[in-house]
Amino acid sequence: MIFITGDTHGRYKGRFNTEVLPEQNQMTKDDYVIVCGDFTLIGCAEETREEKYWCDWFESRSYTLLFIDGNHEHHLRLAGFPVKEWHGGKVHEIRPHVLHLMRGQVFELQGKTFFTFGGGQSHDLKDGILDPSDPDYKQKKRELRREFDPQYRIKGVSWFEEEMPTEEELAEGLDNLARHNNTVDYIVTHCCCTSTQALVGDPSTRANYLTDYFENIHNTVDYKKWFFGHYHKEIDVNDREFLLERRLIRIV
Repeated sequence: MIFITGDTHGRYKGRFNTEVLPEQNQMTKDDYVIVCGDFTLIGCAEETREEKYWCDWFESRSYTLLFIDGNHEHHLRLAGFPVKEWHGGKVHEIRPHVLHLMRGQVFELQGKTFFTFGGGQSHDLKDGILDPSDPDYKQKKRELRREFDPQYRIKGVSWFEEEMPTEEELAEGLDNLARHNNTVDYIVTHCCCTSTQALVGDPSTRANYLTDYFENIHNTVDYKKWFFGHYHKEIDVNDREFLLERRLIRIV
């Protein structure tokens, strides 16, 4: 069995308990639950007591938990976990059965191929990004906190340049797809391609080089279904593209 869901933003029990996922009583470590980014399990600069609890909790599940990164992970810490080869692609091992599926990889799971590519551009930044190295950082932060519903991030704390991919990651993704004859069963990303984003996004979302990259994949790769999160909606865009928020659906 393979299940997939959208962003969790650190809210886990309501998504993964036995009431929501009763099938886990019959699942094994060779069955999988995939999260389409913004899992935020690794969300702080150092391991917290809460993080350790949830990492151990997921490791204790009957299944293997897989996730791609979104734009709300602590990308610097995530990159520091051990990289391992797993089912044909590269992962960061958080726990033996809690794995970050790295960008631009193709995995074979239960006879199906999955192309994974995390990352995405933050769009809740109307008040900008504060830099702790800025001499006026504290003053700017105080001023923003006096505003109603401020939307800002802090560089290296709640925002990272690494939320968007490097040229090397983009190239690796295309190379891995080419090695599979540009044919996979499933694509799992955090954001989506530019044309699809125009259908499901909101006024704060804009096309960028990652959505354009996915547009090229959308037009050149033979795939059966594409799952993504990021936009905090539940939409079946068509019979092949699915925007997930809280839904937890079985795909295999």
